[in-house]
Amino acid sequence: MLAIETLSVAAIEKGTVIDHIPAGSALSIFDLLQLRKFSHCISIGLNLPSQKKGRKDLIKIENHFLQPKEVHDIAIFAPQATINIILNFEVITKMTATLPDAVEKILICPNQHCITHVEPVFTIFFVEEFKRKVQLSCKYCEREFTLDELVGYSS
Repeated sequence: MLAIETLSVAAIEKGTVIDHIPAGSALSIFDLLQLRKFSHCISIGLNLPSQKKGRKDLIKIENHFLQPKEVHDIAIFAPQATINIILNFEVITKMTATLPDAVEKILICPNQHCITHVEPVFTIFFVEEFKRKVQLSCKYCEREFTLDELVGYSS
């Protein structure tokens, strides 16, 4: 029997491909980057086969190139994601997302007593990796959280 490989997600001529997203995290990145507001074509692959991880997610954004801050913010949800810049259907730049020291304005503190829920201040979380898990510490209430404990995103 012949093995037939098929392309699960179509190639793009120009734009950004976020690859090697942990399975189940693409929709969080979709929300984080506010891709719902884009008029460009966006392809999302969920639970795609991966030789390294078993399963992975993938996001392709046509005609849009991520800013450095967006690449760092993605690392919160996908610390080992690769970001590929595509021109003329070819990868011209390949980057690996790395965790930033802090993230601002994107996450909501789950501590209901935190000042960020009553004062007009942007949230700031300090970021660390501990045992291959992302740990976040709120600048204001100083409580530590895992990514799973966070309840939402700022808009």
